[in-house]
Amino acid sequence: MDHLVGPAELLRLQREAGLVVLDSRSPGEFAEGHIVGARSLPLFSDEERARVGTLYKQVAPREALLTGLELVGPKMRALVEEAGQLSGARFGTGGAPRVGLYCWRGGQRSSSLAWLLERGDFEVLRLEGGYKAYRQFARAYLDDLPHEFRVIDGATGSGKTVLLHELSARGEQVLDLEGIANHRGSAFGLAPGAVQPSSEQAENEIYAQLAAFDPALPVWVENESRNVGRVFLPEGIVAKLAASPRLLLEMPREDRVRHIVELYGDYPREHLVGVFVHLRKRLGGLATQQAIEAL
Repeated sequence: MDHLVGPAELLRLQREAGLVVLDSRSPGEFAEGHIVGARSLPLFSDEERARVGTLYKQVAPREALLTGLELVGPKMRALVEEAGQLSGARFGTGGAPRVGLYCWRGGQRSSSLAWLLERGDFEVLRLEGGYKAYRQFARAYLDDLPHEFRVIDGATGSGKTVLLHELSARGEQVLDLEGIANHRGSAFGLAPGAVQPSSEQAENEIYAQLAAFDPALPVWVENESRNVGRVFLPEGIVAKLAASPRLLLEMPREDRVRHIVELYGDYPREHLVGVFVHLRKRLGGLATQQAIEAL
């Protein structure tokens, strides 16, 4: 029988004991947001999940169950084998390999997969309440942060991120919000071809990094608005940034210009033109045209 654990215990074991955590939700659900470090082991594809869910709501739970069994039956061996690969399990070495497991609410998907994995000689720690419980746990932490922030502020091109990286290299606790959001925070901050995580997954990453820090020591962070590109920051982080001490980083204008050109100067011309066109309302038509010509 699988063992139920709460979010705090599962995350502690993941962090301190290297517990491999498996996510049994569909690939689309996993992509939208998951426990940081979890591995995807979907019981259903996105299409299969939609089919079973429709049957459950519009026909009958029993019909959904039977269809689910029909879909999963041919995959059972592959699921057990993939769980072994994802977890790096070594069978026959004494003791059952242990994994963490969750679905959306800790219901049928994770309990069914837990039953299957246990038949395959795993010890399963199933997250009580599922990913939903984890999200509530992480949000509660971010709403009542035990950390003190030291906020670095300054104009675009002042080298705030460079300073953060240097502080990190010297052993300070640093929360790089732009790194998590995969965006440099300015109008030109999304690199060509780059993809940002969902706001939900960025929030999960922020929680994971802060939870690993020592609350007795300050956390250095760059000042940000409510959003970094298309990633919206948690309200608890936004409030903490506004209430924390700020250090203003100043740099001569010519040095800021040089730094900005170093960051963005090798971007394709068409990418930079697109950004200036997007800024037309703020720059005005003449300034926008002059900027495009200057490229």
